[in-house]
Amino acid sequence: MNRFDRITSILIQLQTKKVVKAQDLAEKFEVSLRTIYRDIRTLEEAGIPLYGEAGVGYSLVDGYRLPPVMFTPEEAMAFVTAEKLMQRFSDDGLQNNFSSAMDKVKAVLRGTEKDLVENLEGYIEVKEHKRDNRPPVNTLDMLLKSISEKKVVKLEYRAFGKDDNTERHIEPIGIFHENDNWYTIGYCHLRESYRQFRIDRVKNIQLTDQDQQERESLKEYRLKQQAKPDCELKKVVIRIDKGVLRFIQERRHYYGFVSEVVYDNYIDMTFLTPSMEEGIARWVLMFGDYAEVLEPDSLKERITELLDKISKKMQLSKTY
Repeated sequence: MNRFDRITSILIQLQTKKVVKAQDLAEKFEVSLRTIYRDIRTLEEAGIPLYGEAGVGYSLVDGYRLPPVMFTPEEAMAFVTAEKLMQRFSDDGLQNNFSSAMDKVKAVLRGTEKDLVENLEGYIEVKEHKRDNRPPVNTLDMLLKSISEKKVVKLEYRAFGKDDNTERHIEPIGIFHENDNWYTIGYCHLRESYRQFRIDRVKNIQLTDQDQQERESLKEYRLKQQAKPDCELKKVVIRIDKGVLRFIQERRHYYGFVSEVVYDNYIDMTFLTPSMEEGIARWVLMFGDYAEVLEPDSLKERITELLDKISKKMQLSKTY
């Protein structure tokens, strides 16, 4: 990146955040702190009203706004892709908000970029997986509002395997997408501890007037969970034929994939997993005719036990 582009990008960063640290800018643009200080002085000499405080960072003076920034063709293409992903991976409420934001973005595009966006929209598709039990249309939007406004939310929630809903008052600390589902983690008043909730099991959601207590962030919570000594990870080594690798490569990370050793016709994969008897055992059954468990023996025994159960059920079904 040349100096002009870097200074322009620094200015954009100053518009998108309340406070920007020089160290963060140096890491982002892979330059020295001295270079960032020089670029900041250039912006000040150009008349940009900056406020800097030692040990805190730089800010634009309140009330100062710059005219819309022109987007490059590559950035315009990224917007189209992001819009398609939002349509696939979010609920209706968040989709509508993003669509509205995209209209504003498209309004400041130059003519050539507008044509580019319009032409590309028909060439990008993210296949949607339809679910029978869709969450309320504004679930993600309401959770994000709860987090930003520090308010408690009331949920009607149906836990896995249950026939009835339970009413929960929770203080969300974050949302995340994993295994093709959205989740939130929050302090549950009913259980008096942190709990994880799957978004598509939320049947109704309301924002209350009750203030949240001071809680840790989602990042802090997950780091603590990973550091807990009672979360014992067990080593698993599986030998897998190369022919099925492309079918399982993406899912292996959900079961604690750590490393692999590649041979001519097979691959030895090593996992560290907290759920050996149920999680990884049932996963291996999906491609078991192309796999061999090298260790531990307890995993072999568990898979054999599951196969015996399946065999008995299949034999029983033949008699009816």
